[in-house]
Amino acid sequence: MSYLRNLAAALATAAFLSSGACVTINVYFPAAAAEQAADKIIEEVWGDDADKTANEQSSDAGSLGAIPSRVAYAILEWLVSAARAQEANLDISSPAIGKLQASMRARHGQLLPHYNSGAVGLTGNGLVAVRDAKAIPLAARKTVNQLVADENRDRMALYREIAAANGHPEWERQIQETFARRWIDRAQRGWYYQSGGGWRAK
Repeated sequence: MSYLRNLAAALATAAFLSSGACVTINVYFPAAAAEQAADKIIEEVWGDDADKTANEQSSDAGSLGAIPSRVAYAILEWLVSAARAQEANLDISSPAIGKLQASMRARHGQLLPHYNSGAVGLTGNGLVAVRDAKAIPLAARKTVNQLVADENRDRMALYREIAAANGHPEWERQIQETFARRWIDRAQRGWYYQSGGGWRAK
């Protein structure tokens, strides 16, 4: 009898946890969907210059491997699968987002030589910055500074528009953080990015 009571209690707990997870899924920021949206936009903006071999981030892989119980592993795997199934894709099809994307795509060809030379790098907050002004010919520095300013304006507007298009303006910061990671993850080898307060070549 005690075994049956313990089993019933365990099943009730599992049901409670799973139902709680389903409730909170609709409240919290859809991180996986945001990464997919970021990757799609980055590929549109950078085209063939986006690193197609970048490893996808998997935040749950390490934690799952640390769970010794096969039963607990299976339950957690089911919960993660359920969460992902209920996680809606982010809408990135609004005219405002399309306009910003086109503007950034047109500008990329002008910024590309400066990414390649290391003059311009990717910041840790999803923007770009002049990393080494000496790598830019003096006559071109004003133009490059303007390109960087225009790019950052469009990027900030993009993060804001994605949040607004999905009815959650409060997601803007998290969308920016997601893009910040994915810009760096999808960058070409040799491009510079900010890490730990300094610059590193990928």
